[in-house]
Amino acid sequence: MVERRVRPLVGEPVAMDLLNTRWAGGGVEHDLLDSLDGLRQWLAETGLDARFAADRATLDRLLRVRGALRRLREHPGEAGARADLNDALAHGCVRRRLQEDAEGGPGTPAFDVEFDDPSWGPAWTAAAGYLDLLRSPDRIRGCANPACILVFFDTSKNGTRRWCSMAGCGNRAKAARHQARGRAGRTA
Repeated sequence: MVERRVRPLVGEPVAMDLLNTRWAGGGVEHDLLDSLDGLRQWLAETGLDARFAADRATLDRLLRVRGALRRLREHPGEAGARADLNDALAHGCVRRRLQEDAEGGPGTPAFDVEFDDPSWGPAWTAAAGYLDLLRSPDRIRGCANPACILVFFDTSKNGTRRWCSMAGCGNRAKAARHQARGRAGRTA
C-alpha cells in the first residue's frame, strides 16, 4: 500500500484543488501528481475516484489543465493557456434533462456530463469548475504569504480572506508581527 501524502488546503473547489497539488513546505516544492499513486489520491480526495480511472492518459491531461490554470493565474490573458483550457473543455459536454419529481411535480432540472474519452473527465471537470469560479474572479486568490504558492476561492462573507489557512500562513504572519512589535518595543 502506498503512503498517502499529507498536503495543505484540501477541499477547495476542484480547479483550485488541482492547482494546490503543488505546494511548498520545509523549503521543498512538492507535487502530488508526480505519479499514478498521487493521481489516485487526488481523485479520491476530490470524490472523482468512483467515476474516473487513475491511468497515464488521465494524468497527462490533468497536468496539461493544471499548467493552463497556473499560467492563467500568472498571466490572465495568455492565449496558449486559454487554448489548452478550451481544448480540454472540447472533450466533454453537458446534457441537460428534466427528471421525474419524486413528489409528482413538474420535474426537476438535472444534467449529465458526457466525454468523448473518459480520461478527459477529471481535466474537463477542473476546467469547467474554473469557468464557474470566474463568475467571481476577484474571489480567486493566492495566499498573502509570499513564500506560499497555494490558491483558494474566498467564500468569506465580506470577501477579505488573505491566507490559505489561518492555522498555517495566517498564524505565522501574526507571530511575525508580534515578534516585530516586541523587537520595536525593546529598541525604543
